Amino acid sequence: MALIVLASASGSPGVSTTALGLTLNWHSPVLLIDADPTGSSAVFAGYFHGTQEPTGGLINLALSLREGTLADTLPRETLLLDPEAPAERSAWFLPGIRAHEQAPSLLPLWDPLIEQLRALERNGQDVIVDAGRLGLAGWPQPLIAAADLTLLVTRNCLPALAGATSWAKTLRAQFAAVGGLSRLGVLLVDEDRRWPTVPTGARVRPYTARHIAKALQIPVVSSVDWEPEAAEVYSHGARKPRKFESSGLLRGYRASAAAIQSILAANQAALAPTNGGRA
Repeated sequence: MALIVLASASGSPGVSTTALGLTLNWHSPVLLIDADPTGSSAVFAGYFHGTQEPTGGLINLALSLREGTLADTLPRETLLLDPEAPAERSAWFLPGIRAHEQAPSLLPLWDPLIEQLRALERNGQDVIVDAGRLGLAGWPQPLIAAADLTLLVTRNCLPALAGATSWAKTLRAQFAAVGGLSRLGVLLVDEDRRWPTVPTGARVRPYTARHIAKALQIPVVSSVDWEPEAAEVYSHGARKPRKFESSGLLRGYRASAAAIQSILAANQAALAPTNGGRA
């Protein structure tokens, strides 16, 4: 089991849409956890467009923790995202809170939940976490610290880069302290095609992946072209536009999934025993 966490430093870079897009284009069984402390319920209001009855999700898990039934409750709180997906690529969803006032009540849940998520390894199931915005009350810091890969999601314009700089420094320090810098990366939401031509004829260009990696001192794992019409299939439950399956957005999600898998494999190999298989 691999635990991948997506989070943002500021603004609305598309963390929830990207997390859902990765989940629905993942290469193996996967569970998406909505750990956003704002309580936005983006999947219910958007992807399910209000037709799916919400479950208690994380709040029910927090209650079950007090009763000692966390392991039994976890599978009952998950929902199938795409019933038509083959079993080898099944995608499940664990709902988050409904209001931001509930976020602090989840603090005792995170560490025991990590233990339960690690147990999913026997099913070959990965976990993707939408952690929302960093630093808010009740944010899932233990999930970020325990992740096999934490991705700081940002757009490639100057305001987004300025907003990400401070948290990039904090995350670098935290991961470096435990020798885990290889478990930290940037996922870039590329707005390049949306930028207009200014009156002088010069094109206003956003920052490249190379510039962002240099500025944040964190490697850019992958980038996803931001195509609003295609993204609304995930963010708003919109009807799929023509050529949706071949859109740049989906190609970006699939390429990102492959890049993430490559990094996870490399990190695992680096930790493998040496000297003929003996540590």
